[in-house]
Amino acid sequence: MLHEPETDTPIPGGLQRAYGAGRVSAKTRGGVSALDTLYQEGCAKIRAPKTHGDWLDAVLINSSGGLTGGDVMDWSCTAGEGAHLVATTQACERIYRSAGGTARVRTTLAAGPGARLDWLPQETILFEGARLDRTLAVDLAEDATFLGLEAVILGREASGEDAVSAAISDTWHIRRGGHLIHAEASRLNANDVLARANIALLDGARAYATLLYAGTDAEQQIETLKTILAPFKTAGASRIGDKIVMRAAASSGYRLRKIIMPAIAALATGNAVPRLWTL
Repeated sequence: MLHEPETDTPIPGGLQRAYGAGRVSAKTRGGVSALDTLYQEGCAKIRAPKTHGDWLDAVLINSSGGLTGGDVMDWSCTAGEGAHLVATTQACERIYRSAGGTARVRTTLAAGPGARLDWLPQETILFEGARLDRTLAVDLAEDATFLGLEAVILGREASGEDAVSAAISDTWHIRRGGHLIHAEASRLNANDVLARANIALLDGARAYATLLYAGTDAEQQIETLKTILAPFKTAGASRIGDKIVMRAAASSGYRLRKIIMPAIAALATGNAVPRLWTL
């Protein structure tokens, strides 16, 4: 039975809303990562295509084709002890104009001892009038490795849309060995022209991304990342202990990919982005 989605304002006309919940976990078997658990509910679908490496690929699919006010998506991905799980999406997630309420996306990730989890969804596109509340909660073992990305595109450039009337709230909490190593909360209000234009905020950018890496080799990885980002004036990275945080902004989704794809490749296993990113 599907759960009733949460809403903050009434949905006009009793419109049916989409709900999806998907869970996937990886374990080690014969020296490679294999599927352990797969659960799908509602419009959330997960596929695990064959790979040529020792990790498990999980492709997350929203079969409703996008989200609007009142829709809810719940994703959960776990890499068990010693396993390596790479999670991505089949395509960009689209957040359509809301007729009431907020679309909610909740993501829960975990990596056990000696495990690695790569959370690399494709960009989220906000249409005019979209409302999105998104949370990311990550629980890592002390020696686990994590690579995570969230990227946003404001409007459809080809349609001349800049989605000034869209709004998004993003919250991250990342724990490693039981200790909080990263927390952030960002919000872009609808019709907030000041935030879009302010040089200390988006500075007119129509696409932006945050990439976070947590691993014992962060000190070595930061030098590689800084070299990659050197040609780009709207991107930068910093390190604190075993954590690297990269921020990037661009005038379009295409230009944002020019920044984030080399960064992903540098930090990802096998020095490659998920294959669906290049199709």
